[in-house]
Amino acid sequence: MSGRLRLMAVHAHPDDESSKGAATMARYQAEGVEVVVVTCTGGERGSVLNPNLDRPNITGNLAAIRQAEMEQARRVLGVRQEWLGFVDSGLPEGDPPSPLPDGCFASLTVPVAARPLVRLVRALRPHVILTYDENGGYPHPDHVMCHTISVEAFEAAGDPDRYPGTGDPWQPLKLYYHRDFSHERVLALHEAAVARGLASPYADWLKRWDHDQRPRRAVTTRVACAEYFPTRDRALLAHATQVDPDGFWFMIPRDLEREVWPTEDYALARSLVETVLPESDLFAGVGECVRV
Repeated sequence: MSGRLRLMAVHAHPDDESSKGAATMARYQAEGVEVVVVTCTGGERGSVLNPNLDRPNITGNLAAIRQAEMEQARRVLGVRQEWLGFVDSGLPEGDPPSPLPDGCFASLTVPVAARPLVRLVRALRPHVILTYDENGGYPHPDHVMCHTISVEAFEAAGDPDRYPGTGDPWQPLKLYYHRDFSHERVLALHEAAVARGLASPYADWLKRWDHDQRPRRAVTTRVACAEYFPTRDRALLAHATQVDPDGFWFMIPRDLEREVWPTEDYALARSLVETVLPESDLFAGVGECVRV
């Protein structure tokens, strides 16, 4: 294991890594940080969200296709990627929601679901872990479980008495939650688009926000990464079944985005090093504790 700084981003499905924190990862990778994406499930129960690819030969082979898309996105970002190997839970529908499928990721106990992640943390020794907040970013059961096992791994991987047989203990130093879709950012981009006379993809989001009472963590850390927005976009497009090239992700012009919001944003959830908030670097305080 080299002495470089190391970053681990834990995501629920293939494509999540490209829609959350991709430009940050590309920046740190370019700066010499070792970056690994951990993907909890294969996205087998997802839908084809690109209408151009909603065809039987695609929907009938979605698991293999999404695996290939993930490999292409990984190459675009220049990062390492690891699968935990769990089965996508799907998004329950109906009122009340339908039960979770047997054996799916979100139906597992935390010790079972967290064990392979603890093993990876101990093997790859990240200094910083990125994941979702308590709400999962949005209430998909796999996103919520991804949050749960990420916190479990952060807290357990350094304890030699927990998860025996998964390698030598390793304690990450900082845990962050993605906050790219904060109300502040969404409102700023919406108002800038409207001021230009453009259709905003966020109008309906803002209407729903008033009715969403879930607690949200404040942004503590803004990572400047506008230079890597094109890399993020290429990674998104690699997930062709999930991303419509004429759809939501590309409705805000990139020059407007760079001008209005040139960062990707995070909430610091745990830190075992001293740092001063607000931050502009996920590794703030880490360099003083780690020989790199």
